Amino acid sequence: MAIEHMKTWRVGRVEIIRLVEVWKWEDDIWMALEDAKPEVVKAQPWLLPHHVTPEGRMFINFQAFVVKAGKRRIMVDTCIGADRERQFPIFSQMRTTFMQDLASVGIEPTDVDTVLCTHLHFDHVGWNTHLVNGRWIPTFPNARYLFSRKEYDHWLMLRETGGYHGINHLSDAVDPVVEAGLVDFIPHDHAISEEIRLFPTPGHTPGHVSVHISSEGAEAVITGDMMHHPIQVALPEHLATFDMDKPAGARTRVDFVNRFQEKPVLVIGSHFADPGAGYIVRNGASWKLKSQD
Repeated sequence: MAIEHMKTWRVGRVEIIRLVEVWKWEDDIWMALEDAKPEVVKAQPWLLPHHVTPEGRMFINFQAFVVKAGKRRIMVDTCIGADRERQFPIFSQMRTTFMQDLASVGIEPTDVDTVLCTHLHFDHVGWNTHLVNGRWIPTFPNARYLFSRKEYDHWLMLRETGGYHGINHLSDAVDPVVEAGLVDFIPHDHAISEEIRLFPTPGHTPGHVSVHISSEGAEAVITGDMMHHPIQVALPEHLATFDMDKPAGARTRVDFVNRFQEKPVLVIGSHFADPGAGYIVRNGASWKLKSQD
């Protein structure tokens, strides 16, 4: 995706750079909210024009984040990747400028010291690896790849039992970094640094984590897929279509909104279209995402 879609946020001493692989994907709202109709979107006029169409369809991005904290260079998720077959043909054999965009902000793959995957869905692990002479090899050879132990074990269970979810991405985006000895299996509250700590946000997947950043009195959260679209700030209790445990996902979102509402904590959505981030504020009997712009 073109460089012009990059975005940068500063949280104290920490810099967060967005890398977009798929820009402003348009889809029906029921792809995010189970059984939702366009009328659900139209009842939230604050979503226009950035997050929805006038007809009630949603916009989302597929994107990752580079976090610069001192000398640390941390990738939060790694998008979809190239040269591979996926469960959905639209995401197969993709060709994007993801790696060129990374280089354009002065970061080479060897500079990255940590890759944190909020969970192990295909669109958050793709550039963990790249194809060289017919082999999948780690894209970031000097990094430690951080996977929640609970998350990884669940995906192994799915593979071993022929479970309910597509798993073909494990062989090309997860197994090679495990086999290379680059993976650290971490607890849900793992501290990456003094300024960057994970916290559990289960439901979308069992071991899903979000990222809390605190520096010089400023705070931000990178959501991962705990929520896909800003409408879930207003309707956190609404079941989400792609959550593995839908009731747990709803409880997590309700807790998240209650925790961060009316606080100066920047919420950066891992799938939010521009402006990509905002603050959770009251909106009558509900909430909305107020842009910092």
